[in-house]
Amino acid sequence: MKIQDLDLSGIEDEKARAIIGQLLNLIEELSTKLREAQAEIQRLRDEVNRLKGEQGKPKVKGKTPKPPAADHSSEKERRTTRPRHKGSKKAEIRIDREVTLVIDAAKLPEDAEFKGYADVVVQDIRLTTDNVKFHKAKYYSAKMRQSYQAELPGGYSGQYGPGIRSLCLTMYHGLQASEPKIVEFFAHVGIRISKGEVAQWLMEDQAGFQAESDAVYEAGLNSSPYQQTDDTLTRVDGQNQHCHIVCNPVYTAYHTRPGKDRLTVLDVLRNGRQRQYRINDEALGYLKNQLHWSKAAWYRLQGWVAEESLDEVTFLQRLDTELPGLGQQHRKLLLDAAAIAAYHAETDYPVVRVLVCDDAPQFNWLTQQMM
Repeated sequence: MKIQDLDLSGIEDEKARAIIGQLLNLIEELSTKLREAQAEIQRLRDEVNRLKGEQGKPKVKGKTPKPPAADHSSEKERRTTRPRHKGSKKAEIRIDREVTLVIDAAKLPEDAEFKGYADVVVQDIRLTTDNVKFHKAKYYSAKMRQSYQAELPGGYSGQYGPGIRSLCLTMYHGLQASEPKIVEFFAHVGIRISKGEVAQWLMEDQAGFQAESDAVYEAGLNSSPYQQTDDTLTRVDGQNQHCHIVCNPVYTAYHTRPGKDRLTVLDVLRNGRQRQYRINDEALGYLKNQLHWSKAAWYRLQGWVAEESLDEVTFLQRLDTELPGLGQQHRKLLLDAAAIAAYHAETDYPVVRVLVCDDAPQFNWLTQQMM
């Protein structure tokens, strides 16, 4: 029986009836708060489990009644409705080889007639080694006192070919397999390799991949008149850093940096190239509209105006020598303005003209337009 269904009119004592009514109201109020607290506790437990990489309590939805079937007024309309057919997956399967299977004539009756073939596609995979012994031609020149040997094909270096190297990187980065498991897998298919060799592939000799990544990023910056950027907090070796995302409809690039200030964002747009600084009319415009400058400092800065960029070491030395007493806020603003002016004047690397981003202050001045 529910509390709201109780009838207190049978209690003759008015004071007792009032007290019981108050108690019932209090019980109902406490029950409501208890249910709310239990729901909040469960929500917090689910959040803790999610942060630990586990799953929260599943949400089981109640059964909802199915809507009534549509009442078609015409049987002809129902008969002419076209059924939907899923596309055949066999059309997407690449055929590597074809095998014709025959039946032993002794197992066939005398009147059996050949009616063609029934095609069946079976998917399978083979893991096999491709160990190659290269016979490299050798020559010796007595005149030059030098030996000559034929070079290995492209991609081959040391004792392992490109297939093993690429598979190792794919298993580690794509499948998140540990180094011991990668070594164990290679051992099962007949490849002798040490843990140290696998570790070296994963940690060193990445110049080729870095060069390819840089080329993709530069092509992405050149592919569109605008770029979109944002950043998100990420952990690196237990420390908070920031993952900067730069993208447009044809690519996405990720750059992890310790900070997210204006110069860091500029470094990301320039793909980590050495910083350049330039004091010109554009830089002076940024400086004049942001802070008040002393007459001596402003006069000194006007004397720096030139249509050439300086590397970071040279510019900082000049700054320390000619403006030694510059405050921290003025110094930071000067570095930002000079670096941005140099960036806009670049001709040997893509310069972003339109930036799609939020209204965070570190994005100001970076491009001609922001959206």
